[in-house]
Amino acid sequence: MSQLTSFPAGRDDRLAVPALLGERGYALRPLCDDDLSWLRELYASTRAEELAAVPWPEASKRAFLDSQFALQHQHYQAHYSDSDFLAIERHGVVVGRYYLQRSAPDHLIVDICLFPGERGHGVAAALIAHSQGEAAALGRGVTLHVQADNVAAQRLYRRAGFALIHDQGSHLLLRWAPG
Repeated sequence: MSQLTSFPAGRDDRLAVPALLGERGYALRPLCDDDLSWLRELYASTRAEELAAVPWPEASKRAFLDSQFALQHQHYQAHYSDSDFLAIERHGVVVGRYYLQRSAPDHLIVDICLFPGERGHGVAAALIAHSQGEAAALGRGVTLHVQADNVAAQRLYRRAGFALIHDQGSHLLLRWAPG
């Protein structure tokens, strides 16, 4: 993992953990290079269902996942280097990541991802709502991209008030506006 781009230093004004999550033992902290191994496993968990049907040896699947994670990581570091790269922890154990770019004209949710056991418990919804509140306080909206075939994530974003801005084929650009 040493060939991967390092995370930037955490911002002094990083996103605070929403009160609802704090009460349930969740915390946010800036990511560091020591987190790359579990981030790689988190990424692999998002592709497990897709790769289950692929008739490759496990070593080939692992090599593929490692290369795809490295490409994604490099892309995020190159294009969103001014973002908050945060670990989501519950009672001190990492359960996911949240990448948020807080800039004008809109804040951008670059990525939100949880390990399978944490999905569906309101963590992502609480982080999104908190981010929307912070953006609205500055008169900004929030945008994000979602895979066109990720129906569960699309449901979450629509419940949070996001609307389709542009269908880019493999991904959809969604936006939430305050008010």
